[in-house]
Amino acid sequence: MPLNNNVRKVTSENYPTDSGREGELIFRLVYQQAECKKPFSRLWLSSMEENAIREGFAHLKPSTEYDALYNAALCRERADWMVGINASRLFSCLYGQPLAVGRVMTPVLAMTVVREAAIAAFTPEKFYTVDLELTSGCTASSRRIPEKSVAENLLKACRKEMVATIQRITRKEKSENPPPLYDLTTLQRDANRLLGYSAQQTLDYVQSLYEKKLTTYPRTDSCYITDDDEEMLEELTEELEGFLDITSADVDEAVPRTRRTVNREKVTDHHAILPTRSMLQADLDALPKGEQNVLKLIIARTLMAVSKPFRYLETLLTTECAGEEFTAKGKEILEEGWKAVERKVLADILNRKQELTALPNVAENECGILNAELKEGQTSPPKHFTEDTLLHAMETTSADSMPEGVERQGIGTPATRAATIEKLVQKGFLERKGTKKNKVLLPTDKGKALITVMPEEIQSPEMTADWETKLLRIERSEMEPGEFMTEINTMITELVKNTEMKKGANALMKNKIIGVCPNCGANVVEREKGWFCENRECRFVLWKDNAFFKRLGKRLDAHVADKLLRDGRVRLKDCKSAKGKTYNATVLLSCEADGRSKFSLEFEGGC
Repeated sequence: MPLNNNVRKVTSENYPTDSGREGELIFRLVYQQAECKKPFSRLWLSSMEENAIREGFAHLKPSTEYDALYNAALCRERADWMVGINASRLFSCLYGQPLAVGRVMTPVLAMTVVREAAIAAFTPEKFYTVDLELTSGCTASSRRIPEKSVAENLLKACRKEMVATIQRITRKEKSENPPPLYDLTTLQRDANRLLGYSAQQTLDYVQSLYEKKLTTYPRTDSCYITDDDEEMLEELTEELEGFLDITSADVDEAVPRTRRTVNREKVTDHHAILPTRSMLQADLDALPKGEQNVLKLIIARTLMAVSKPFRYLETLLTTECAGEEFTAKGKEILEEGWKAVERKVLADILNRKQELTALPNVAENECGILNAELKEGQTSPPKHFTEDTLLHAMETTSADSMPEGVERQGIGTPATRAATIEKLVQKGFLERKGTKKNKVLLPTDKGKALITVMPEEIQSPEMTADWETKLLRIERSEMEPGEFMTEINTMITELVKNTEMKKGANALMKNKIIGVCPNCGANVVEREKGWFCENRECRFVLWKDNAFFKRLGKRLDAHVADKLLRDGRVRLKDCKSAKGKTYNATVLLSCEADGRSKFSLEFEGGC
């Protein structure tokens, strides 16, 4: 092999694979496959800037420092493989169809199914409030009243009195500290909430920015920097303020306060995501729009994290009328602090005005009532998961049940959570619904059916989160790899030995019928990779990854498959020729002699 030949020529090796658990695993597996015995050192990088690379080569690390990291990666790989291959085959055999089961994937799916069940079971309850418009210039509201008749009686009494007594005026100065620097999950959540990007899109954008030397290493789970990086951050924030024209005239609150971003104990492999100095000289207008937006979020968060707190005065007004208490709240900005940076840098992304209502100055005495009004409301169900909220749930699952001080309390890692969500969507267990900025993640019927037949140990988020914590302990040499793998082996053995098919589950596990086979007349059902004839003797299939449609610049999706099976044809607009020109055509479906699908094109005026 050429690899072996190259290995023989060197006396030692330096490996620069991705600076993380999986990057460590990739090199070690290649090293073993090449049967190499040469000494090797680790090049550990948090930035692709030239000075960072030179610094890395000047301080190469002994490979032994990363043996525990490799052990954790190897345990993760083996655990995923063992759970996946055994559980997938077990449930596929039990229910007579391909079912994908994963150590991380299945608990995440279970979380969405449980959420949808809670929404479906929720019964809204009506409540009523009485609002008083006071002559002092504010509106005070009663408590929530479950019975309409009680609320109506209160309304009548207030309208009769038309005077409220101001009992208390409480003013309290409050503040909101700046948000921390970004780790990957927090960046993905903000990009989804503010821009509508999926977790995978954000990871792709920030990975590209890293490779272009515009940001530091993206797959980090830390929101902090170390003491060694503090001076660098101070200089960077000063340069960023000049770069963005944030001056004392614009934002006098934007004063660097880097100490709160420093916490060596909370920095593991990599510090928080930061822009680089190379970014200051780059042509940012040449970047794709998605990368521009993600970079803007990172720049804004860096400046916000070192700015002053947002300070405001909160006023609580308590009044009494007809024997009932009414309250009004107001806020008045004292110092905008980090919110001034957010407003200036992210104005086009946030697209909203800050709306704070200050209460007028009033004294503790009687106040006239201009109007009294009855309002009806109802309790709200839990909300569907978005990628933002699902990422948060994955990150914090079982935090309440874990011992205090345990750092990794969630499912997956920052580097794998996006891929987990994408895999669930690709396999048809989850689907995205809604507008670009308001997409929700919903379990499909197939996803709900899978969780229905899964035993608790496979779908439990708590167990998976516990495994993640143990992998972190292996990474820190606090747990032996063999102990972890024994636990996985025991769980798999018990699962295979004790799991039986659930009665009535076959009805849940049936594939969706989308049409009739044009070759033999049997049902055509949707599966992971395409639409298949249920007749095992028939070779008819419509592949989702379809070469014919790819040549036209199109996708064979469920709508197109339905039209082809129903009508034998589908009209397509803006197909692309080999020369890049666009045209309209009709795709015709027929069958080969052996039953396989065959496509042809028909144009206006004939074939």
